[in-house]
Amino acid sequence: MRKAHGHQHWWPGDTPFEICVGAILTQNTAWTNVEKAIANLKRAKVLSSRKMSALPETELAELIRPAGYFNVKAKRLRNFLAVLNEEFSGSLSKMFRGPAIEVREHVLAINGIGPETADSMLLYAGNHHSFVIDAYTKRIFQRHYWWKGVGRQAKAKAHTADEYDSLQRLCESALSQKKGEARLDYWQDYHAQLVVIGKDFCKTKKPDCENCPLKSLLPHTPNPVAA
Repeated sequence: MRKAHGHQHWWPGDTPFEICVGAILTQNTAWTNVEKAIANLKRAKVLSSRKMSALPETELAELIRPAGYFNVKAKRLRNFLAVLNEEFSGSLSKMFRGPAIEVREHVLAINGIGPETADSMLLYAGNHHSFVIDAYTKRIFQRHYWWKGVGRQAKAKAHTADEYDSLQRLCESALSQKKGEARLDYWQDYHAQLVVIGKDFCKTKKPDCENCPLKSLLPHTPNPVAA
């Protein structure tokens, strides 16, 4: 994947705080919409924990409108900001300090933040080894028969908590060859590469297997994308 597309240098964001905001805004929407919402926050000069917290919720919702579900996401941002400001004095370095498993549990306890959002924050803003699983990962791994799914939702686009944990354990164990900073960079880019494959090639309908960098890894079956 890297040979085909180069290092992705993902996640796009100027600061760890911007990365966290983006992780919440990207729930159930395309990244292009998130970029528009973040651009609005930057133009309003409120892209900081204190300034965003001071905004009325309706005003914050209007600024992030391009990201969709803006009222819901405004509430989730405020929930995140409340914990960040009240428990960690607005410091992300304090929030992300400690063992990854403990930091993850604390972030997951924030209302509106699920495993994918939490792991995005940990991996890209907190520099923790916590691999991110998304719908692209599930689709790619199932179609290549690297993972079979769990329970009745195995063929659904979304993943259950059990499926998320199962896929995350698989990825973290299979991608454990590197250590320290090298592993961090490896996992950050590996997730980004899967996003590119899922978005441009391994689509839900009419996947472009012929031009996909992973073509040679498809199983030898008459119709592998039916998986």
